[in-house]
Amino acid sequence: MNDEVINILKKTRAILADSHFVGTSGRHFSAYINKDALYPHTRETSRIGELFAERFKQEDIDVVVGPALGGIILSTWTASHLSKLKNKEILGVYTEKDTEKNQVFTRGYDKLVAGKNVLIIEDLTQTGGSVKKVVNSVRSVGGNVTAVCVMVNKDPNNITTESIGAPFSSLAVYEVPSYTAEECPLCKSNVPINTTVGHGKKFLEEKAQE
Repeated sequence: MNDEVINILKKTRAILADSHFVGTSGRHFSAYINKDALYPHTRETSRIGELFAERFKQEDIDVVVGPALGGIILSTWTASHLSKLKNKEILGVYTEKDTEKNQVFTRGYDKLVAGKNVLIIEDLTQTGGSVKKVVNSVRSVGGNVTAVCVMVNKDPNNITTESIGAPFSSLAVYEVPSYTAEECPLCKSNVPINTTVGHGKKFLEEKAQE
């Protein structure tokens, strides 16, 4: 499964390497998975959703939840494939960032999660921060977190069931060392920051205002 996921990402040119990227967490790294390059390819994205569904077809799941934005697409595909495999309707919903950058339920989705068994999915995890916020939100509205799974875990040594606080796994692993801006060897070597993908442009704008 690991090879298939990575091959899909390579096929859709979602894996970028040998540059200087900044992620949503603010950490810096030399390789980047641009999940936005995957999503326009519906057949490949559907297959990722199918892999999630196959992983959890034996689990008692009522709702699939993913954090916006990428999690919206994956939660819908996964719920669709799970519904077919289990021959019952599995709902696909999502959380959104609030003003304090927490992942919260809006649009009445909290009522669809309350009292239900929930599978939380995400595209990538570098620090696990977004996934943990979704776990907290599901529990805060009375949902039961059955499992958490990400398409690609970029830090398998630190992102685990223990760190997430719920049963955790990934479809694939693609290790990418990351650094704070202060310790980043790419910054120290004056490697230009990529402003095309990721949060490099925003990082440079904020740095210019300091």
